[in-house]
Amino acid sequence: MFYKDRLCLVTGGTGFIGTHLVQALLDAGAKVRITRHLRAPQIIDSRIETVEADLTRLEDCLSAMRGVSCVFHAAGAVAGAGNTPDWAINAIADNLVLTARVVQAAWSTGVERLQLFSSSTGYPDSPEPMSEDMFWNGPIHPAYQGYGWMRRYFERLAEFAAAKKPALGIALVRPTAVYGPHDNFDPTLSHVLPSLIRKAVERMDPYEVWGDGNEVRDFLHAADLAQGCLQTLEHHAVCDPVNIGYGEGVTVKDVVAMVLKAANHENARVCFDASKPSTIPKRQVSIDKARRLFGFTPRFTLEQGIKDTVDWYTKQRTV
Repeated sequence: MFYKDRLCLVTGGTGFIGTHLVQALLDAGAKVRITRHLRAPQIIDSRIETVEADLTRLEDCLSAMRGVSCVFHAAGAVAGAGNTPDWAINAIADNLVLTARVVQAAWSTGVERLQLFSSSTGYPDSPEPMSEDMFWNGPIHPAYQGYGWMRRYFERLAEFAAAKKPALGIALVRPTAVYGPHDNFDPTLSHVLPSLIRKAVERMDPYEVWGDGNEVRDFLHAADLAQGCLQTLEHHAVCDPVNIGYGEGVTVKDVVAMVLKAANHENARVCFDASKPSTIPKRQVSIDKARRLFGFTPRFTLEQGIKDTVDWYTKQRTV
């Protein structure tokens, strides 16, 4: 019971990934502290301590980490395929600053272990499932030029911290395309699956899909990502990156069929628009390393995860 009674900080603990990390930690018996900046907490539980913090400020990071054993760094802005260049550069700048401050504060306060997110967007363009040793084999796809290089830099920052501060165990996680309850369903900011789910639940007909539908993605439920993060921090906090994904690719066309079925909107007229941005044609990761190191296996099938997310989003719209 590694997490039993440990005080764990989740930065961005009110956000999408952070909320799932908080729930996983509570289920594992941890004491949880979260930072809040703009969004209200999604989980109400007496075992959660909430602190107001602007993580671009070192003093706020230091205050949030006092007495903490483990840190899961889930705070940050995320840009989607349709975001404006202004939004993208603002997100990159904010993430660079606050992540550097989080690493600096963990270094200074005696945190035992720190989990950082890299990303599958940092991999070069390839039609085959990407294993961890392929990360630096070539240039990033142009669609991820800013975001992917930012995540690559986070890995170099982690390597520097691990080399200079050996007492700080760092777990590096490379997630794939994550979806699930608490995701961002805002049409101007959402990624492919929440966008498809919103349109289906809202009974859009014709049902517009960006791209030609042949794009391949490796979709992972956020609860499975959270479990993979906890396992990586416990078993592999040695600054050695690990892919956490579903381990199987699926076309957007197939995902559309699953979403429409889950939302009982199967009679919708589906219209694919290849003129709209859809980023990389194919992205899939190998999860063999995570299986080998600590037995990681996603618990949600894609069909189950989509149904879970559709049901959650439908319920939120009626509250």
